[in-house]
Amino acid sequence: MAGTDADTVAAEDDALYVLTAVLLTPARFPSVLGDDYPEACAALGIAPLADGYGLVFGQDGEGARWTVVTDDVSLVAVAIASWDCGMEYDLSPDERSVVAALPGWPLAVAVAAPGVPAPHDPDPEDAGCDPLSPPDTTGWGAAQRRLGADEIAVQWTSWREQVDDKELAAPVGDDEAAGDETPGPGRSVIRRVLAEAHAYVDTPPPLGRVRSSFATGEARTLRADGPGWSLVARTDDMAFLLVDEKPGEVLPVGRGPKLPALLEALDKMAVRPS
Repeated sequence: MAGTDADTVAAEDDALYVLTAVLLTPARFPSVLGDDYPEACAALGIAPLADGYGLVFGQDGEGARWTVVTDDVSLVAVAIASWDCGMEYDLSPDERSVVAALPGWPLAVAVAAPGVPAPHDPDPEDAGCDPLSPPDTTGWGAAQRRLGADEIAVQWTSWREQVDDKELAAPVGDDEAAGDETPGPGRSVIRRVLAEAHAYVDTPPPLGRVRSSFATGEARTLRADGPGWSLVARTDDMAFLLVDEKPGEVLPVGRGPKLPALLEALDKMAVRPS
């Protein structure tokens, strides 16, 4: 997908009113866009650079939505960290760092710039290509599944408190793929997904398919995705699975005898924030 030059993004006053920004790197990318980093980049039509990008969302003087893609990842990371701390930060990527200026927004943005018309897609003649739009998450599917897993990772304590370890089914036999404690209704699904996740250890998946981030203590939070499934786990605890074939369900996976080794192996090959 080809974008326009950065200096042609703005309409009347040659300015882009920045609303927010996100990182698009192998270790940290909006999972709603894809199962892995290359897939997320493909959703924007950009090459999966090893160091990643920053995505800056804003409006021009006429209110049109634009996504500025910059390779100055550090600048965007500092801006995000500042905003998260409640501090002001003027995010203005140097035009030499701008890779593309794409019409539309690939993610939903809940705010708008004051003093300009309401957010809308640019005129097709100005855009030069079809505008980006957020994935449809109104119904259960891959995008909503991945968002659900993200939410569990963020709210781990709340979800963990809802699980009674005594209610998990007895361990799966050693001759079965999982070898861990699993709830009866989702047994076969869990076995299959854990087997696919274990296959990543021997055959590394696309970059970003397995990601590791900080958790409390010495533990790590793992996020992994595959065809039709998403996993979120803590290396010192259990795991949760979401699968396309069970809309809206969250399947708990007890720690059991084999899950710790799988989580440790996934954590060793996962990409991590720098």
